[in-house]
Amino acid sequence: MIVSVVYFILYFLLFLGLLSLLILNRKRYNLELSHQPRISILIAARNEEHTILRCLQAIAALDYPAEKIEVLIGDDASTDATRAVVEEFIQGRPGYCCISIKQNTAGTKGKANVLAQLATFATSDFFFYTDADIAVPPQWVRAMLSEVKENTGVVTGITSIAGDGFWARLQAMDWLYALGLMQVVSDLKLPVSTMGNNMLLRRQAYEGVGGFEGVNFSITEDIAIFNAIIKKGWDFRNIYDKSVLALSTPTISFKDYLHQRRRWMRGSMHLPLYMAIIFILHSAYYPVLLPFFAYTSVGLAFAIFMFKLLLQSLYVNVCLRRVGQSAPWWLYIAFEIYLVVSSVILIVYFFLPLRISWKGRKY
Repeated sequence: MIVSVVYFILYFLLFLGLLSLLILNRKRYNLELSHQPRISILIAARNEEHTILRCLQAIAALDYPAEKIEVLIGDDASTDATRAVVEEFIQGRPGYCCISIKQNTAGTKGKANVLAQLATFATSDFFFYTDADIAVPPQWVRAMLSEVKENTGVVTGITSIAGDGFWARLQAMDWLYALGLMQVVSDLKLPVSTMGNNMLLRRQAYEGVGGFEGVNFSITEDIAIFNAIIKKGWDFRNIYDKSVLALSTPTISFKDYLHQRRRWMRGSMHLPLYMAIIFILHSAYYPVLLPFFAYTSVGLAFAIFMFKLLLQSLYVNVCLRRVGQSAPWWLYIAFEIYLVVSSVILIVYFFLPLRISWKGRKY
């Protein structure tokens, strides 16, 4: 009983503080650059025939001089028409190049291997990373570069899910909610993590850690290289703004969703302790308080549930408004149910003795 009460107090103090910081630390970004450097966009593609055209079309629509952009697409032994789709699109576009990845660089495999090899072809000082199922916004390059200071090694944007379907909207809220928690911590100048589908690395910082082949292999290669760059003394920036809001396609099957989230949970093991505490405190809400509910009145239990739902919904609402989005009231209730059910399933699934399957490979 005492543990539940203490947990309840800590939970609400924490999230009231996080909500306050998220509201107070809203920043306006100046996208007018005094200097427009050449940049490289690196994309690893494996069996992406249905998504990569959307990705490339978004890149072609960037509000940045086309002659200062080189786009390197690594075809990672695709067995579908990915290569053909890319080759057709890049015809007549001299800044685009599709490179076949046929072997592993020592110390790497999978996506990390592709990106390591693409970096050897890049000719600029700024590496932009996105995925083949991602559509970046027109101001992406300008907004990311606007946060590059003298000692900035990593800049991270935000990613959500495209689509108007119920499942897609729940996933979108989940992404923006989790990234909102990370943003508050990064606003306090505490390093958290990055996302490989919406990331900028300064070449000097990348090469300073030996690239992807120079860090220990991880299925979450973005977190691994972020941690290595931060340890070298480089600074970081996280941007939570619609100017860097990239949109991913939603996972279609529940099986794919489980594999995706299990991979992310594996990566979360490398998060800083303070970030892990926030996520653990959040995910343990019902397991800790259910015994308390059993010894209290139905009215008090319902009031605690509603207070948590209200606080969480306010937080999600602020996150959505920061990127110019909104949601109907009933979706906030559905999101709470989604969090409870998915958390239980994912915790059980995470500890099953199964290998992670991703893009047709097992890790």
